[in-house]
Amino acid sequence: MANIHSQKKRILRSERERLENRRYTSAIKTYFRRLEAAVAAKDADTAATEHRALVSTIDKAVKRGALHRNNGARKKSRAARLHKSIS
Repeated sequence: MANIHSQKKRILRSERERLENRRYTSAIKTYFRRLEAAVAAKDADTAATEHRALVSTIDKAVKRGALHRNNGARKKSRAARLHKSIS
């Protein structure tokens, strides 16, 4: 553990930021699994809803810095390809 006050604050802040990043990445994985399940079940309405939520979450994560923009673009591309396969 650090002795310097500012370093203690930095440790706490980085932990908070790490948990926020985990929330974004976890939500993205959840939406992707739901999208895959909807496509497997051939449910176009649910797939469209899940795709919209997934893209929105990815955009927010990229804006916040939880994901690199190229990683976000790759995930959005994979989701679009998956969603297009049912349309």
